[in-house]
Amino acid sequence: MSYTNHNPKGTKGIILAGGAGTRLYPLTSLYSKQLVAVYDKPMIYYPLSTLILAGIQEILIISDEKTLPYYQKLFGNGEHLGMSITYARQDAPKGIAEALVIGETFIGNSDVALILGDNIFYGPLGFLRNAVRNNQGATIFGYYVNNPEEYGVVEFGPDNQVLSLEEKPKSPKSHYAVPGLYIYNSQASGLAKNLKPSARGELEITDLNKAYMQNNNLKVELMNRGIAWLDSGTPDSLLDASNFIASVEKRQGLKIGCVEEVALRMGFVNLSEFQKLLSRLPKSYYREYLSSIARENQSRSI
Repeated sequence: MSYTNHNPKGTKGIILAGGAGTRLYPLTSLYSKQLVAVYDKPMIYYPLSTLILAGIQEILIISDEKTLPYYQKLFGNGEHLGMSITYARQDAPKGIAEALVIGETFIGNSDVALILGDNIFYGPLGFLRNAVRNNQGATIFGYYVNNPEEYGVVEFGPDNQVLSLEEKPKSPKSHYAVPGLYIYNSQASGLAKNLKPSARGELEITDLNKAYMQNNNLKVELMNRGIAWLDSGTPDSLLDASNFIASVEKRQGLKIGCVEEVALRMGFVNLSEFQKLLSRLPKSYYREYLSSIARENQSRSI
């Protein structure tokens, strides 16, 4: 299946791939958790592929100074994927909203989609492309969970206007948790800079969302029941995510989070460029899979 680019607004993307990842120690004693394998790919492949599927071609990856060279080795400037990938340093984990301060120049006058580097989404992502296309102020997402008291929870009205946001409430006002994926207009950086650090010394993304909400400029887009949201920030959730990815890939014979394949299907690269990209990969099961994708697309064009 091929997709068309659904990003007429030129929305940009930020992946926040910093943080100490202490919950995954000792896996993270050498490098960022977003480089830890989720089944057969580094974790960061999954949020990157999500942004590509949203039609986003300009992406900023934010991490600490020690880890950034690894991401640069993985993706370079993104040209081989038909993209522009740049990098910025976060000196210390001072909150999710700080990514929008760090990325102020990158964002410019554009909308921006911010995704956390340990969040994995699987399933039809039409909801995300719609949100990118229709965003006016800010858009968050709602994912139905059985235990909302363990998450940030969104309450919303009949027109999906956000009424309240609560962190791990004892009496949740809905069953919809807020995953680590957000869309903002170009005012986000200015609003984030005016936030006061929380008691833990961080610029909280919930406070930024509340700033939009107070201006009646925050909406929630609900993810349907066919979407899987996996947070791979703990040993158990990392194992669950790996098992899920492995199960689906083995059953279908198709890969999840394969950034090269997604770039081809989104039209970021053509078949000739894709084959050139392939020739630079080492012999591996991953290359064999991408070769089968190239053959499939070549047969369709004959």
